[in-house]
Amino acid sequence: MRILIIEDDDQLLEALKLQLEHNGFQTDCITDGADAVYYALHNIYDVMILDRMLPGMDGLTILKLLRENQIHTPVLLATAVDSISDRIEGLDCGADDYIVKPYDVGELLARIRALVRRPVSLGHTDQMTYGDLTFQPESHILRSCQTEIQLSRREALLMEYFLKNPGQTLARQLIYTRVWGPDSEVEDGNLDTYVYYLRKHLRKLNSGVKIATVHGLGYRLEKET
Repeated sequence: MRILIIEDDDQLLEALKLQLEHNGFQTDCITDGADAVYYALHNIYDVMILDRMLPGMDGLTILKLLRENQIHTPVLLATAVDSISDRIEGLDCGADDYIVKPYDVGELLARIRALVRRPVSLGHTDQMTYGDLTFQPESHILRSCQTEIQLSRREALLMEYFLKNPGQTLARQLIYTRVWGPDSEVEDGNLDTYVYYLRKHLRKLNSGVKIATVHGLGYRLEKET
């Protein structure tokens, strides 16, 4: 599991990195707001730990930018300010959970586990679009060129995850974690089967969008050139 830590306190950052890696997590550590946005937009993370008070671009500004750019990675907002209004503001900006400094590492790990266990939907939107595709997550209807297909539940979850991360290479294990769940026992070939189904649907819709295989890594949703 990969975590992005955004924290400007070097001592705390190093302690977090050591604790998380000791517990089996991979970490990227960032102290600057602009770098944090770049990393979040160009990499795939399971969770982000975001300090609210950063020099330059603060945590809430970073959070708003990520959500505006359709980055739905769960964000745990860390702050030294413990007030109801502060928590409400952070949650309203798109945070998934809140932890107050100084915090116990055990509590932090428990909150990370809870975020990863949450359903994959991560907040359905009424409609998603990419290229010539339009998708309605609630009804599972995929449309292109005035033709539509109703997807099965699992197909819909997988399609939604691709549409939330267009152009990004999604590792197989990450797809299993986000679509099937971190504790699900799934045969490795299940993903390939559902990708096959989605590709058939895209061909039936005559869509210019395709699911490309990235050998040795996973899959990527992209527009045909």
